[in-house]
Amino acid sequence: MTSADVAVLLALGAALVSALGSVIRQRSAHEIVDKPVGAWELFRLSLRDTRWWLGAVAAVANYALQAAALGLGSVMLVTALQVTVLLFALPINARITHHRVTAWEWIWAALLAGAVAVIVAVGNPAADQQRAPLETWLVVALVMGPALVFCVLGARIWSGAVAAVLLALVAGSSLALFAVLTKGVVEAGEGGVGALLRAPELYAWLAVALAGMVFQQASFRAGALTASLPTMTLAKPVVGWILGITVLSETLRVDDEKLFVLVAAVIVMIVSTVALARGEAATLEAFGRRRSKATEQRLAPSER
Repeated sequence: MTSADVAVLLALGAALVSALGSVIRQRSAHEIVDKPVGAWELFRLSLRDTRWWLGAVAAVANYALQAAALGLGSVMLVTALQVTVLLFALPINARITHHRVTAWEWIWAALLAGAVAVIVAVGNPAADQQRAPLETWLVVALVMGPALVFCVLGARIWSGAVAAVLLALVAGSSLALFAVLTKGVVEAGEGGVGALLRAPELYAWLAVALAGMVFQQASFRAGALTASLPTMTLAKPVVGWILGITVLSETLRVDDEKLFVLVAAVIVMIVSTVALARGEAATLEAFGRRRSKATEQRLAPSER
C-alpha cells in the first residue's frame, strides 16, 4: 500500500468522524438558545452544552486524521475527499430523524462518490512542497483577510440565508486554510518540539482551527441549513484546491485526453454536493420543527 493509499483511508476516516461531529453541532446550534446571538456569544454558550463538547471531540479527531492524511498526501487530494462527509452523514441523519433515504438521495450519493473517485484516480493530485515562504503567506493574508472580514460584517448587516452563506464561506475557507497550514505544521513537527514551537504556521493553524469551529456553529445558527451546509461543504475543497495550487505548487497530473473527464467529474461533484447537502439540511430542519412542536405540546398542559 502506497502513502497515497494510506492518505485516502485517513481522509475518509476524517470525513466519517466529521459527519458525526457536524450532526451533533448542528442540533446543538439550533437548540442551545432561543434569541439571536453573535458568533462568539454562541460559542461561549455552546461551551455549556454537553452535545457541543461531543461534537468538539469529533472535530479534534477529524483534525488529527486530516493532519495524518496531509502528512502523506496533497491538500487537493484530502480536501476533495472531505466532501464524502455527506455520504457518511446520509445514513446518520436518516437514523436520527427516522427519515427514509429517498431514491434521489441515493442517486446523488452515488454520483458524488463516483465523481470523487474519478478526481482522485484521474487527476492524481501531487504535492510539490510542504511549506510556503512568508512572502506568499502575506499575499494570501492580503487577499483572504479583507474578503473574510467582509463576510463577517455582511452577516451582521443581513440575516437569514444570506448571513448563513456568508458565515459558511468563512468557516469553509478557514478549514481549507487549516488544511494547507497543516502541511507546514507536520513538517515542522518532524524537527522536534522546539522546531514546532518556533514555526509560525503552528499559531496560525490553531487560530484558523478555532475560527473554523466558531463560524461553522454560527452559520448553522444564522439561517437555514439548506444555505449553510452546501456552501460550507463546497467552500472547503474549492478554496483548498486554489491554495494548494497557488501556495504549495500542487498539481493535477492529467494528460489532455483525460482533461475532459476530470472537468466533467468536478462539475458532477459540485452539483451532487449541493443537491445532497440541501436534501440533508432540509431533512434536519424538518426534524427540528417536529421536535419543537412536540416539546410545545408536552409543555402546554402544565402551562394552562
